[in-house]
Amino acid sequence: MADPKGFLKVTERELPKRRPVPVRIMDWKEVYEQGDPAQLRRQAGRCMDCGVPFCHQGCPLGNLIPEWNDLTWRGEGRAAIERLHATNNFPEFTGRLCPAPCESACVLGINQPAVTIKQVEVSIIDQAFGNGWVQPQPPGRITGKTVAVVGSGPAGLAAAQQLTRAGHTVAVYERDDRIGGLLRYGIPDFKMEKRHLEQRLAQMTAEGTKFRAGVDIGTDIGWDELRARYDAVVVATGAMVPRDLPIPGRDLPGVHYAMEYLVQSNKQVAGDQVFDQITAEGKHVVVLGGGDTGADCIGTAHRQGALTVTNLAIGKQPSETRPTGQPWPMHPTLFEVQSAHEEGGHREYLVSTVEFLANDAGELRAVRVAETEFVDGRRVPKSGTEREIPADLVLLALGFTGPETETIEPQLGLEVTDRGNLARDAQYATEQPGVFIAGDAGRGQSLIVWAIAEGRAAAAAVDRYLEGDTRLPSPIPATARAFSV
Repeated sequence: MADPKGFLKVTERELPKRRPVPVRIMDWKEVYEQGDPAQLRRQAGRCMDCGVPFCHQGCPLGNLIPEWNDLTWRGEGRAAIERLHATNNFPEFTGRLCPAPCESACVLGINQPAVTIKQVEVSIIDQAFGNGWVQPQPPGRITGKTVAVVGSGPAGLAAAQQLTRAGHTVAVYERDDRIGGLLRYGIPDFKMEKRHLEQRLAQMTAEGTKFRAGVDIGTDIGWDELRARYDAVVVATGAMVPRDLPIPGRDLPGVHYAMEYLVQSNKQVAGDQVFDQITAEGKHVVVLGGGDTGADCIGTAHRQGALTVTNLAIGKQPSETRPTGQPWPMHPTLFEVQSAHEEGGHREYLVSTVEFLANDAGELRAVRVAETEFVDGRRVPKSGTEREIPADLVLLALGFTGPETETIEPQLGLEVTDRGNLARDAQYATEQPGVFIAGDAGRGQSLIVWAIAEGRAAAAAVDRYLEGDTRLPSPIPATARAFSV
């Protein structure tokens, strides 16, 4: 184990410093400064190697956290990345983007700040890439079986890498012009620079995975035609239908879905020319929704030079401490100050949006809001509390309702659940033989660790379907994946 007395000697939780706000909002680079190896070793040494490591329970991937904490403390980085890669295809993504339910489940967190698991994880993989330890792992044999993976987000990429390494010929289809899904166009560079995605795609290409960007399955190629071409199909299209807010003024220019805004920004940062770009420059910006997507919009608006940024949420402000109804080792809902919130703006809770208001020219000028009250368990605007907030740009970051089913449902005859997700059984299989569902398309909007875990588990199911058996690991028990959340 790591230092047996580490958690007694080091009781403080230490993380790398974020770059000063006035500096970082001038560029799109990641917000954290270079980490201190001595600090990282101290933090890894706090891991107690518990008799029952609940961090495993907190992580859907089943990451071997005490093992690579110990190896990091010992300075054995190459062995640490081997243990990390044993359960996680893309720790460079999860170490930057995951909300770390493993840390909420850390036993040390009962009476001390939890081990900085996420920071140890990302440091291991960054060191591994920096030292050239991450090499392609092409299959030792080719099975002759072909698999199409539709969608190149974390679930699709994880499934593709696992199936390629099993010896199948895998092609990943993506309707966007570049591979990566939300990793590419949904995540701003200040949270994850795209060089991390590019180096992983280079590894996958060297292993034999084929990538087909700019192909919209269902339009350019029919789903039924795709199924006829391949021995199996993995649908990993995500849950990309945004939740709307159908109130008066919704159709005004200046009211946009968050993902429209973020995609255009990411394209512009990548060097593309974006015509009629939605930009916050010189505008009063209102972001509706208090989650990660809302925070991404806030950070992007700051970097584009917004005059003001206001973030509104209809619900109550989460507690700063673990709620009694979410005891350890559950992942609690807490009030979070992300890097974007540090950069400025104003956050309000219990605010109901009533109407988008226009000026005489028909342009968005303000948002009419009211206090939220609860009536029969419903959140409704409280009469008599209406007020206006100036707004030239409103971004709807209200979450997603499910996958797009307009073409896949009729062309393949797949069933859609009452929650709007694509139906599947405990082995990720649909009623259509050889068609499997992985990630948010079957689960609903969820965490990146669940996407990668489902991609790995679905790959094992596909391999078993094609070969009659599989040696691919499946991190999620059948009882845990038989339902969607």
